[in-house]
Amino acid sequence: MRIVGNNPQLSRQTQGTASGAITGGKPVVVNTDGTVTQISGSALTLGSETEYTSDASNYNRVAFDSNSNRIVVAHKNGANNNGMAVVGTVSGTSVSFGTRVAFDDSGEAEFYGITFDSNSNKIVIAYRDTTDSNKGKAVVGTVDPSDNSISFGSQATFTTNNAVYIDACFDTSTNKVVISYTDYGNSGYGTAVVATVSGTSISFGTPKVFNSGNSAHPRCVYDSDEERVVFGYYDLADNYYPTAVPVAVSGTTFTVGSEIHVAAITGGDYIGLAYDSTNKRIIFAYHDNSNSSYGTVAAGKVNNMEFDAFGTPVVFESADNAYIDAVFDASTGKTVIAYRDVDNSNAGTYVIASVSNYTITVTTPATFNTNTEYIGLGYDSNAERVVIAYKDAGDGDDGTVRILQNAVPTNLTSENFIGFAEDTVATGQPVTINTKGAIDENQSSLTPAQQYFVQTDGTLGTSADDPSVVAGTAVTATKLIVKG
Repeated sequence: MRIVGNNPQLSRQTQGTASGAITGGKPVVVNTDGTVTQISGSALTLGSETEYTSDASNYNRVAFDSNSNRIVVAHKNGANNNGMAVVGTVSGTSVSFGTRVAFDDSGEAEFYGITFDSNSNKIVIAYRDTTDSNKGKAVVGTVDPSDNSISFGSQATFTTNNAVYIDACFDTSTNKVVISYTDYGNSGYGTAVVATVSGTSISFGTPKVFNSGNSAHPRCVYDSDEERVVFGYYDLADNYYPTAVPVAVSGTTFTVGSEIHVAAITGGDYIGLAYDSTNKRIIFAYHDNSNSSYGTVAAGKVNNMEFDAFGTPVVFESADNAYIDAVFDASTGKTVIAYRDVDNSNAGTYVIASVSNYTITVTTPATFNTNTEYIGLGYDSNAERVVIAYKDAGDGDDGTVRILQNAVPTNLTSENFIGFAEDTVATGQPVTINTKGAIDENQSSLTPAQQYFVQTDGTLGTSADDPSVVAGTAVTATKLIVKG
């Protein structure tokens, strides 16, 4: 008897329970609990540059609207100095934009902070209006995903003083927007105001000082585990130390906790602040003037109204850094830090930071643009991509975006591959696996007589990945003898 295909009398298949959806023809691994999972993982991928304006673009800031699954980039239009916003849709490592809209068309709007209010499903942009006595103002934006447009309510003033270095974050425990800034009308004190969004309007509590020294470059982030807003800044009244403080928001005000020095250095000019929700750490990236202006980062842990500690700072690049920003990628549990590498012809550069307790390790710096200013980062939690917005100083100062997909760790080891799924099944469903010696007939575009290897992203390749796992040998374009 001549048998073509799998011989039902031979044990070349096994049954398993799917942990996660599995697609027929895909390689699978066995888990320690006996279930089986489709191989997954991805390499780091940086998309191509996409311009959102051919005008000069300054003060770029990014927020993600999780209601519409759209990114919003706020920026200053170099052609007329208006405050502008544009809505984009991320797909893979590409992004498409709608028409730009002015949120302040009266003149120069500067020092932007942007956040998404998930309670009202609105975008909030805070800024300084230089044509109106440098007042601090904010507007509420509504995104329409049908055409990637955004419309704004009326401007509202949160301070009549001269507000600079403005940032904004959203406190999900109180459903309040918090706006931080340096108050040049009050000795440069670090100041913040609590804002409430209602429809397309925004109202404010009384501005309150969180640092009664000259606080430079304050940034704002929300610690969702401790339910605390954290401010990071340089304390010019205390040796210019990079400093952090947690605050508890209540109603339209907040209570200030205990400050902590991130490091004993003599100042800097830029701060990137992010919250690592996987490791429950505040990530504080800064420009270290006391160490040749090197880019440096440290991890700290909030405990109620104080910090338990900050770990030893780590240099992420031994070069003069500027325009530092940071954002946490929840899909990989890592933080992306982007900056201008002044010592490398002002190249736009990024590193990826991983945290273990208080210890930070960073990847080798990589370039995303050759001449960059005004870098802003955001995270699209729907597409699971990091958004890098910047001024392309090497190409007419155009407003530009690149999409970064961080590498997703593979679940493949040198020992756990068992074969290929026979059918497509949902999680929790039984699945038949073609194991060693079986013929998997769910492939395509194979080269007969060619040996194939399982890749860490679940595809097949003709060269070994790391780890090296043999998939089998092709007998036709659609059939593979499983070796495993």
